[in-house]
Amino acid sequence: MQLRALAFALLAITPFAQADVQLQGQPEAGLFVTQERDAKPGERVLTRATDEIRPTTVIPARLGTRFGLRFSLSGKSASEAPISMLYFTPGVVTPDGQRHDKFEVHQKLDAATPNEVMAFEFTDEWEVVPGEWRFEVYQGDRRLLSQRLLVE
Repeated sequence: MQLRALAFALLAITPFAQADVQLQGQPEAGLFVTQERDAKPGERVLTRATDEIRPTTVIPARLGTRFGLRFSLSGKSASEAPISMLYFTPGVVTPDGQRHDKFEVHQKLDAATPNEVMAFEFTDEWEVVPGEWRFEVYQGDRRLLSQRLLVE
C-alpha cells in the first residue's frame, strides 16, 4: 500500500517537475543582415539579437557570413533545464586536424528574454564548409526545433 501511495505521489508531482518549454510560433531562419564588408580571417562582426534576418535556407559559403535562427520559447523560467543548441556540420576540420561534425552550446533560460538566437559566423577560412548544416535545439532529450540550411 505504501508503494502505491509513493507511486501516486510521484505521478501527481511529475507534471510540475517536467519542463513545459515549447517553441512559440515559427523560427526566423536565414542570413543576419550586416553591413557589406571585406571580411578578414579571425574578424568577428558585432551584432545584436534584434538584427534583421533575411529569410533563406541557402547560405553563401564566404568569410563573414553570419547565419542561423531566431526563435521564441514559451514557458521559460530560470529554474528550468538549460537548452542545448546543436550545430550539425558537413565536417569542419580545425587547424589541428580535428574533424567536427557537431558543435554544442548550452544556454540557461531567462524568462525576461523574448527571443533566443542560434547563429554561426564564418570567421576563418577553415569554417567555410559547403553542404548541409542542421541547427537543432533541445531541452534535455526533447527536441524543440530543427532547421536545415544549405551552404554553397
